[in-house]
Amino acid sequence: MFVSPAYAQSIGAGGGSGLEALLPLILIFVVFYFLLIRPQQKKMKEHKDTLSAIRRGDKIVTGGGIIGTVSKVDDDLLLTVEIAKDVKVKVRRELVSTVLSKTEPAKAASATGSTVEKSGGFLSGLFGGGSKNTSVPDAANDSGDSDNQKPARPARKSKTPSKPEE
Repeated sequence: MFVSPAYAQSIGAGGGSGLEALLPLILIFVVFYFLLIRPQQKKMKEHKDTLSAIRRGDKIVTGGGIIGTVSKVDDDLLLTVEIAKDVKVKVRRELVSTVLSKTEPAKAASATGSTVEKSGGFLSGLFGGGSKNTSVPDAANDSGDSDNQKPARPARKSKTPSKPEE
């Protein structure tokens, strides 16, 4: 005959315990925890902290991709965001996806109104990048939105040639 007889396997040969069968599943869970679950929880915590720290003057991107400047923090749930000049919308705080730039708290300035900040390292000092002059705007002239202010331009002269009169 072409079929060989099948015999039952004995109890002691290669049966294994229940712990050996669960070991690969436990190992897979540990790998998933350290590679997927833990980093995602850390990212969610950082995002929550970023959302709770939003204040007036911050540039943000909403979940829909609208970029604007926070003009007022209404409460724990709502922000008033200026997306264009004199165009303000209310946005739920949870729908902010990114904070592009944060405003810094006001610092005490010297009597002249300008401060010198030391930045860079040894090489930047050698190549001229050792200090930055920053001027602190007057409180009366500060509208709270100094990032959007553009310097005044001189009036342009017309480039179209004038027609001689006949």
